[in-house]
Amino acid sequence: MIDTLQAGDSVKCTISKVPNNHGSRATITRLMRRDPEIKRGLARAQRMRRQRMHAYIRGGRMWYSREKAAQIAICEQGNSWSMRFTHDIAPDIASVEQYLSIEKA
Repeated sequence: MIDTLQAGDSVKCTISKVPNNHGSRATITRLMRRDPEIKRGLARAQRMRRQRMHAYIRGGRMWYSREKAAQIAICEQGNSWSMRFTHDIAPDIASVEQYLSIEKA
Protein backbone atom coordinates (compact mmCIF):
# COMPACT_ATOMS: atom_id res chain seq x y z
CA MET A 1 0.00 0.00 0.00
CA ILE A 2 2.81 2.41 0.82
CA ASP A 3 4.30 2.08 -2.68
CA THR A 4 1.15 3.49 -4.29
CA LEU A 5 0.97 6.61 -2.09
CA GLN A 6 2.16 9.99 -3.32
CA ALA A 7 3.36 12.86 -1.17
CA GLY A 8 0.41 14.94 0.00
CA ASP A 9 -2.15 12.11 -0.18
CA SER A 10 -4.55 11.94 2.74
CA VAL A 11 -4.28 8.60 4.52
CA LYS A 12 -6.62 7.05 7.08
CA CYS A 13 -4.99 4.56 9.47
CA THR A 14 -6.75 2.26 11.92
CA ILE A 15 -5.05 0.13 14.56
CA SER A 16 -6.02 -3.47 13.84
CA LYS A 17 -3.78 -5.07 16.47
CA VAL A 18 -1.89 -3.49 19.38
CA PRO A 19 1.82 -4.37 19.25
CA ASN A 20 3.50 -6.00 22.25
CA ASN A 21 6.79 -4.12 22.03
CA HIS A 22 7.21 -0.58 23.29
CA GLY A 23 9.00 0.71 20.16
CA SER A 24 6.12 -0.11 17.83
CA ARG A 25 3.56 1.39 20.22
CA ALA A 26 5.68 4.57 20.41
CA THR A 27 5.90 4.73 16.61
CA ILE A 28 2.13 4.39 16.27
CA THR A 29 1.44 7.14 18.83
CA ARG A 30 4.00 9.38 17.10
CA LEU A 31 2.17 8.83 13.80
CA MET A 32 -1.17 9.54 15.52
CA ARG A 33 0.13 12.94 16.64
CA ARG A 34 0.30 13.96 12.95
CA ASP A 35 -3.52 14.06 12.80
CA PRO A 36 -4.61 17.72 12.64
CA GLU A 37 -7.35 17.24 15.24
CA ILE A 38 -5.03 15.49 17.71
CA LYS A 39 -2.36 18.11 17.04
CA ARG A 40 -4.88 20.87 17.83
CA GLY A 41 -5.93 19.13 21.06
CA LEU A 42 -2.34 18.72 22.20
CA ALA A 43 -1.58 22.39 21.50
CA ARG A 44 -4.65 23.47 23.47
CA ALA A 45 -3.73 21.20 26.38
CA GLN A 46 -0.21 22.64 26.41
CA ARG A 47 -1.57 26.19 26.42
CA MET A 48 -3.94 25.36 29.29
CA ARG A 49 -1.11 23.71 31.30
CA ARG A 50 0.98 26.84 30.82
CA GLN A 51 -1.89 29.00 32.14
CA ARG A 52 -2.42 26.79 35.19
CA MET A 53 1.27 26.46 36.02
CA HIS A 54 1.91 26.89 39.74
CA ALA A 55 4.91 29.09 40.64
CA TYR A 56 6.37 29.26 44.12
CA ILE A 57 9.52 30.51 45.82
CA ARG A 58 11.89 27.95 47.28
CA GLY A 59 15.41 28.75 48.41
CA GLY A 60 15.18 32.32 47.16
CA ARG A 61 14.31 31.45 43.57
CA MET A 62 11.20 30.68 41.53
CA TRP A 63 10.19 27.07 41.00
CA TYR A 64 7.38 25.81 38.80
CA SER A 65 5.22 22.75 39.22
CA ARG A 66 3.72 21.65 35.92
CA GLU A 67 0.90 19.24 35.18
CA LYS A 68 1.57 16.03 33.25
CA ALA A 69 1.10 16.15 29.48
CA ALA A 70 -2.26 15.13 28.01
CA GLN A 71 -2.55 11.60 26.58
CA ILE A 72 -4.72 12.28 23.53
CA ALA A 73 -3.01 9.90 21.07
CA ILE A 74 -3.48 6.46 22.64
CA CYS A 75 -2.45 3.22 20.97
CA GLU A 76 -5.57 1.04 21.37
CA GLN A 77 -7.23 -1.36 18.98
CA GLY A 78 -9.83 0.34 16.80
CA ASN A 79 -8.46 3.89 17.15
CA SER A 80 -8.13 5.64 13.81
CA TRP A 81 -6.66 8.87 12.55
CA SER A 82 -6.03 10.64 9.26
CA MET A 83 -2.88 12.42 8.16
CA ARG A 84 -1.04 13.64 5.11
CA PHE A 85 1.47 11.16 3.70
CA THR A 86 5.03 12.35 3.22
CA HIS A 87 8.00 10.28 2.18
CA ASP A 88 9.89 10.91 5.42
CA ILE A 89 7.34 8.84 7.39
CA ALA A 90 7.31 5.92 4.94
CA PRO A 91 9.89 3.90 6.96
CA ASP A 92 7.87 4.44 10.14
CA ILE A 93 4.67 3.27 8.47
CA ALA A 94 6.47 0.28 6.94
CA SER A 95 7.80 -0.79 10.35
CA VAL A 96 4.29 -0.88 11.91
CA GLU A 97 2.29 -1.78 8.81
CA GLN A 98 1.39 -5.22 10.20
CA TYR A 99 -0.50 -3.56 13.07
CA LEU A 100 -2.38 -0.99 10.93
CA SER A 101 -4.97 -1.01 8.19
CA ILE A 102 -4.13 1.83 5.83
CA GLU A 103 -6.42 3.31 3.19
CA LYS A 104 -6.59 6.49 1.15
CA ALA A 105 -9.00 9.02 2.62
